[in-house]
Amino acid sequence: MPYFDDASEVYQYLGGVFRAADSHPEVGPRLRASRLTFRIDYFSPAAILTVRMLPEGIEVVEGATDVRPDVRLAMSADNGDRFWRGEYNAAVGLATGEVRARGPVSKLLGLLPLAKPVFPLYREMIAAKDRKAGR
Repeated sequence: MPYFDDASEVYQYLGGVFRAADSHPEVGPRLRASRLTFRIDYFSPAAILTVRMLPEGIEVVEGATDVRPDVRLAMSADNGDRFWRGEYNAAVGLATGEVRARGPVSKLLGLLPLAKPVFPLYREMIAAKDRKAGR
């Protein structure tokens, strides 16, 4: 059974972590400077997030949009959750095909180390859901 009940939870938590990263004093400015736009097509449950890293801030678009991403990813929402907990190596997921990608993935891979300082923020965000789920 998937960890997230529906798309609204995916948007709340997996979208919310990008909003939290934007306000992180070290991570936010570096992500915004990348000017990268990427889309993540999640499944189980189905949800689409488009993340635009702009100098003025990180924008998270929930659902289908006309925004053209530089990189497009597809993965299970459970793998997205595990990644933000610090329990899933996205580079290995790409290599094994658990995460599918289109576009210049190297740009996104270069940003992965910036996720580590955000892991504790995500674990705080998800703590109440974890307690409710008996985790």
